[in-house]
Amino acid sequence: METAPKPGRDVPPKKDKLQTKRKKPRRYWEEETVPTRDGASPGPPCNKKNRELRPQRRKNAHILKKSRISKKPQVPKKPREWKNPESQRSLSGAQDPFPGPAPVSVEVVQKFCRIDKSRKLPRSKAKTRSRLEVAEAEEEETSIKAARSELLLAEEPGFLEGEDGEDTAKICQADIVEAVDIASAAKHFDLNLRQFGPYRLNYSRTGRHLAFGGRRGHVAALDWVTKKLMCEINVMEAVRDIRFLHSEALLAVAQNRWLHIYDNQGIELHCIRRCDRVTRLEFLPFHFLLATASETGFLTYLDVSVGKIVAALNARAGRLDVMSQNPYNAVIHLGHSNGTVSLWSPAMKEPLAKILCHRGGVRAVAVDSTGTYMATSGLDHQLKIFDLRGTYQPLSTRTLPHGAGHLAFSQRGLLVAGMGDVVNIWAGQGKASPPSLEQPYLTHRLSGPVHGLQFCPFEDVLGVGHSGGITSMLVPGAGEPNFDGLESNPYRSRKQRQEWEVKALLEKVPAELICLDPRALAKVDVISLEQGKKERIERLGYDPEAKSPFQPKPKQKGRSSTASLVKRKRKVMDEEHRVDEYWDGLGLPQATPSCLCLCPCQPATSHCPCVLPLSGPQDKVRQSLQQQQQQQQQQQQHKEVKAKSTGARPSALDRFVH
Repeated sequence: METAPKPGRDVPPKKDKLQTKRKKPRRYWEEETVPTRDGASPGPPCNKKNRELRPQRRKNAHILKKSRISKKPQVPKKPREWKNPESQRSLSGAQDPFPGPAPVSVEVVQKFCRIDKSRKLPRSKAKTRSRLEVAEAEEEETSIKAARSELLLAEEPGFLEGEDGEDTAKICQADIVEAVDIASAAKHFDLNLRQFGPYRLNYSRTGRHLAFGGRRGHVAALDWVTKKLMCEINVMEAVRDIRFLHSEALLAVAQNRWLHIYDNQGIELHCIRRCDRVTRLEFLPFHFLLATASETGFLTYLDVSVGKIVAALNARAGRLDVMSQNPYNAVIHLGHSNGTVSLWSPAMKEPLAKILCHRGGVRAVAVDSTGTYMATSGLDHQLKIFDLRGTYQPLSTRTLPHGAGHLAFSQRGLLVAGMGDVVNIWAGQGKASPPSLEQPYLTHRLSGPVHGLQFCPFEDVLGVGHSGGITSMLVPGAGEPNFDGLESNPYRSRKQRQEWEVKALLEKVPAELICLDPRALAKVDVISLEQGKKERIERLGYDPEAKSPFQPKPKQKGRSSTASLVKRKRKVMDEEHRVDEYWDGLGLPQATPSCLCLCPCQPATSHCPCVLPLSGPQDKVRQSLQQQQQQQQQQQQHKEVKAKSTGARPSALDRFVH
C-alpha cells in the first residue's frame, strides 16, 4: 500500500492562507518596501513627516492606476461636461417649440373622473376643506394620467358601414370574410355535429377557449383560435348546459340527473348530487359561486373554492329554465311562466325585486355588461329593453314574427336574438346606450334552430349552438378591443394562470355582499347602529358611551367660588350649543328621522311626494328615542315642582343659570 508522504520530509509545506492573499495595491504616496518573511507588505508610515511630504495634485489631474485583472493601465475617464439643460431637449440642440406635457381633451379626462365637484359640504371646517381639495387634486391628476395612458390602447373597436345608405343587415358572412384579413377570416367556421345536437356552448373569461355540450352526451373543449382540442368525451347522458369555472382548467356540466365537474383533460373530478335535475348554469367569477336552476324550482349557489352550498332558495314558480346574471352586481335574473322576472341574491330568501315584463311566459333574459339594461322576450312575441337603474320601466319594445328564444349582450352593447334558425343583431349608439330595435345590424340564417348564444370576450365573434353543430360568426364591433393583461389575459401561460388563481382567491368577494346597488356597501347604516346601541344599553343597564356631566376642577386663591363655577359651567354649555348648531348647518340630524326622503336636492318634509315612512326596527328605534326624551322632560318637571313645594329660598346665583 502506498502511504501519503509526511509533510516536512520530501513534500514542501503548504503555504498559509494569509500568505496566499493578494498584495494590497501601493498608493502613490507610499514608498516601495521590501516584503517581510511573512509575505505581507507593511502599511504606510504614520509619522508627521510623511504626511507633509505627500505630493499635491491638481483637481483635474488623473492618475493611471494598474488594473487588478490585466497588466495594462486603465484608460483615464473624461471629466463630466455639464451641458445646458436647454440644449438637451433635442438632439439638434434646437429648443422645443411645444414645451411641457401634451394637452389632454376635457372630454377624455371627464370619462375617467370619479368625483362630483358640484356636491360640496356646506360650511365645512378649514382642515376638512383642505383635505377635500387635496383629494380632488389627486383625483384630477389620476384622471389626467389615465387619459394619457389611453394612447397606449392601440386597438379600436370595429364597425360595419354600408355604401350609399346600404342596409348592413343584407351583408352576409361570406362578404365579411372576404373583406377582412386572413387572421380574422380564420375565426369564422362551422362545426358539423348533427349526430349529437342540439348544442349549448360557453366561452372562457379570457375568450380563448370554447366548451360545448350536445343534448346526446357529447362534451368537448378546445382552443378555438388554434383549433387545438383539449378534451372530448361522451357522458352517455343528456347534457342540458355547460359552463367554464374561474379558469379554463375546470368545467361544469349539467347532466340529466346531477351536476358534474370535469377538468380540461375530460377527467371527472366531482359529482354534486345535491344539485339535481339542473337546467341552467351561471358562474359568478368574483364570488367563485356557481348558480344552478333546476326543474324543482330551486336556485342553488355552490361555492367552488370550498365545495359547499351557500344557499338553496325556493323560487316558488315551478320549473326554472330561464336564467341570466347581471355582470355589474352579480344578481341572478330568473324568468317565470307568469311573465315576471325575479332578481335574487344568496343573502336573501325572498327576491330583491319582481318585474312584470310580458303577458305570457318569459322565454329569454339577458343583461348588458354595465348592468344598466335588461332584454327580455316572451311568448307574446315581444322583445323589450328595460332600465335597471331603479325605474324598471321598458325603454323600447319590438314585436317579432316568431319570438326570440335566446338573447345575449356583447361587451360593446350589441344585442343578439335567436328566432328559430335566424339570428338578428341590433346595435346602439355606444357601449352605455341601449340597442336600437328599429332596424337590425346583422342577420344570418343557420342550418338548424338555435339552442345557445354567446359573444366571445375581446373578439368580434358570436358563437351559436344549434341542432346542426357550432357556428362562429364575425360581428364587427362586438368585442372590447383592449384587454387587461392582469385580469383576463388570453395569452397567459400556465404559471401566470396559477398566480392569477391565487390572487383571485385572495380577493374573493363574500356572497353576503351581493345586492342591487353595490355602492350602498360604502354607506353607514345609521338605523342599525342606533338599534345596536339601544340593545347594548338595555343589556348593560347604562350607556357606556354617555358623556359625564362637566365638573369644574377646584382652583386656589379664591377662584373656586360658587359664582365662578357656575360661569365655567355656562361657558361649556355654550360651546356644546355652538357645536350642535354647526352640525345642524351641515344638514346632519341629531335624532333618528321618522321618514326617508329620496330627493337629493332638499330635506325630507311631510308634503314631499317621495317621502317613505320608516317601519320595522327603524320605527322602534325612533319611538324609543322619543320615549327617552319624554322621560327626561318629566323628571326635570318633577324636580322643579318638588323644589317649589319645599319652599326653597331663591338664590342670587339663579341669574347665572337662567
